[in-house]
Amino acid sequence: MLSVVVPCYNEEAGISECHRRLSAVLAQTGDPYELVYVEDGSRDRTHALLLALAEVDAHAVVVRLSRNFGHQAAVSAGLEVARGNAVVIIDADLQDPPEAVLDMVALWKAGSHVVYGVRIHRTGESRFKLWTAKAFYRLINRLSDIDIPLDTGDFRLMDRRVVEVLLHMPERHRLLRGMCAWAGFRQTPLPYRRAARYAGTTSYPLGRMINLALDGIVSFSTVPLRMLTFVGFGAAFLSLVGILYALGVRVLTQHWVPGWATLFVGVLFLSGLQMISLGIMGEYLGRVYTEVKQRPLVVIASVRRAGEPFPSPEHSWKGTAPPAENVARLLP
Repeated sequence: MLSVVVPCYNEEAGISECHRRLSAVLAQTGDPYELVYVEDGSRDRTHALLLALAEVDAHAVVVRLSRNFGHQAAVSAGLEVARGNAVVIIDADLQDPPEAVLDMVALWKAGSHVVYGVRIHRTGESRFKLWTAKAFYRLINRLSDIDIPLDTGDFRLMDRRVVEVLLHMPERHRLLRGMCAWAGFRQTPLPYRRAARYAGTTSYPLGRMINLALDGIVSFSTVPLRMLTFVGFGAAFLSLVGILYALGVRVLTQHWVPGWATLFVGVLFLSGLQMISLGIMGEYLGRVYTEVKQRPLVVIASVRRAGEPFPSPEHSWKGTAPPAENVARLLP
């Protein structure tokens, strides 16, 4: 069985076309399949349209979150609900072509555990976004202890064994493409050309992109903390040189060190350096604070699956990383 997880946020303009193209592609595989739509607290008619699709197509599974938790959390909820031997992650905006899923399935059946899409061309995106995306992946690879493939997103197929590994990783600040690379197994790239959005506007503005970049760097690297140590040693060395210079001038000459301006600039420099250092440590500390609270990653308000009722009270919570549940399921 093949599962396709589709996170949806304000996708009413394109969700019908997305379902049509995905259904046409999956029918060609000849295997049983399900389409797991995760409605991430949309403010438009996305949920109503998904329920209408589920009424006429038994392959559609509609997962509704209690509010907007964000893209990575929504995908994680979809992975929790998906039942397939392999799971594909694809966005509803049709920038990633559903037709490439056929190639992913073929590579999976040939022995690959992960097949990830590599963007060789990106249509409809600004130069700024293209440049920042390239800079991010190269930066995180420089800083991280693992190699995250360049120019990739979350568009990928994963074997059930890889999915189970991800479900047992309970961190709240998630970069799934990095977690998937960390999991290992046999991973195969699939080059493809990325299209422009079919409809609507992006749900990843600059602020969310920056947060995702911070999550990736902080979650997979302690290099920034080590850099602070080296910077501290460098500042101490410069301070020692300054002290020796001041003592030398005072002892060997008849002049005081005049440089009030140097002192003023030095104090500002060191103060700024200290604030940056505190900020970096605060990013790590804030994530530790979030993790130790052990709250569920997302709250699922309802699951609409053909032929099955909503979750009963005794099964309303399901934890994949004891003792903290990744996903909380509530009755509608």
